[in-house]
Amino acid sequence: MEGILYLCATPIGNLEDITFRVLRTLKEVDLIAAEDTRNSIRLLNHFEIKTPMTSYHEYNKVEKAYSLVRKLKEGRNIALITDAGTPGVSDPGEELVRICLEEGIAVTSLPGAAACVTALTMSGLPTRRFAFEAFLPRDKKERGYIINELKSETRTIILYEAPHHLIHTLEELYEALGERELSICRELTKKFEENMRTTFTGALKFYESQEPRGEYVLVIHGKPREELQMEERQAWESLTLREHMEYYESQGVPHKESMKLVAKDRGMSKRDVYQQLLNN
Repeated sequence: MEGILYLCATPIGNLEDITFRVLRTLKEVDLIAAEDTRNSIRLLNHFEIKTPMTSYHEYNKVEKAYSLVRKLKEGRNIALITDAGTPGVSDPGEELVRICLEEGIAVTSLPGAAACVTALTMSGLPTRRFAFEAFLPRDKKERGYIINELKSETRTIILYEAPHHLIHTLEELYEALGERELSICRELTKKFEENMRTTFTGALKFYESQEPRGEYVLVIHGKPREELQMEERQAWESLTLREHMEYYESQGVPHKESMKLVAKDRGMSKRDVYQQLLNN
């Protein structure tokens, strides 16, 4: 029989957050694949886990994935752990999961800590809908593309950031998104955990005298839907009705359907659109 890949969530700070199920699984599997074996060995030693460990990280994620799949096909059970939190969330584990499923290998996830959800729930911001972006890309072009998308994002936004990039990222977001409420979390679940509820300007003023330290999670209020709708309506109203109609019809939308879309975009009735087009 083939083995199973177990995605095991590990603590993001406080070691007491590990689950009994994860501890039992880490002891029972044949092999543990860890993002950083030097970091994970401290966790295993703390809980007296003697299971063999191998490295699985960003720089060997494809080649090593197929090596692990071969072991799984031989009947070995493997646990995947990341540096902290849930494997597959903003780490190379997603590649291993994809390949395992393509190869018909069973994959199961053992829930536990995740920094994004932890920060979201303590932020005081809307939690029903959220957009998780993890770390913004370092590539300037790709980074600009993502930030531009976030301008019109109405859901609560969650980002990760390293201390040496924090101020620059806050400046970029403030310039692109305008003033927003946000929660800045650091040292989550640890002794000196902090959760600062502030704004972009408030945060930038704070870090004029405080050096950022530790890993950060930013939870940012989404754009109010009413504000977004107003901006969209203003953009459409910069066109004439005829130009607005031509925009949709040039994409192959039928005349009557185009009229409905124009009416919706402008907050008008279809009858009013029809009448104004006749008069013009």
